[in-house]
Amino acid sequence: MDVSSLEIKSRKNDVSAEEWRTRVDLAAAYRLVALFKWDDLVFTHISARVPGVHDEFLINPYGLMFDEITASSLVKVDAAGNKLDDSPFPVNPAGFVIHSAVHAARHDAQCVLHTHTLNGVAVSAQKGGVLPLSQQSIFVLSGLSYHDYEGVALRDDEKPRLVADLGRNDFLMLRNHGLLTLGATVADAFVNMYLFESVCTIQVRAMAGGAELVPVDPRIILGAQQQAREVTKGVGAGALAWPGLLRRLDRLDASYRA
Repeated sequence: MDVSSLEIKSRKNDVSAEEWRTRVDLAAAYRLVALFKWDDLVFTHISARVPGVHDEFLINPYGLMFDEITASSLVKVDAAGNKLDDSPFPVNPAGFVIHSAVHAARHDAQCVLHTHTLNGVAVSAQKGGVLPLSQQSIFVLSGLSYHDYEGVALRDDEKPRLVADLGRNDFLMLRNHGLLTLGATVADAFVNMYLFESVCTIQVRAMAGGAELVPVDPRIILGAQQQAREVTKGVGAGALAWPGLLRRLDRLDASYRA
């Protein structure tokens, strides 16, 4: 994908090294969401906090496809939604409401990732939500919240309810809407979404098979976080998988780094 025709000026020399690394990781996350076919044209969003600043974050330029997004094209906004970059692109208003609410409440989360995948929305519409049907599901269920649908997220008065429902969890199912994950890094938020989406896909397929389902013992879910630490050698799934994911992107198209 050649985005040079968009004439987006490089910001590499205009921002700190820490912010540039975050921009590259965030642009990579957008490209990976497109690669895994989780994008919904231009209508979902991923944000990352500007390193060292609590009330500023980076988000997609509204109107660019996810496979067009670059580190330099990402838009920096403040807590009031004001653009802090000279960008010709606006910011998705629903994206700003959701992400500003979470970033203001969860300073432990550098990245917030939201999708409208078919399987994610399908499970979000099921009364039982995520069911304990797979090994993947135990890790989601050990840190999952739900938020009831209130229409397109355009109103500031929804923010406190969304934040209260999220609590300290890193997985949020937005009823009738989609999935949301948080992470201490962009890599963690992305791998959390990979897990969440896998859980929903497995559930939809298992239920479609029509056979009686075998649930996971609830006692196993209680120990899921400890098992996750053991299986990822204590560094986390994001740290393990992210370098390989970036290598995959670089083989396909490294223009996200621009």
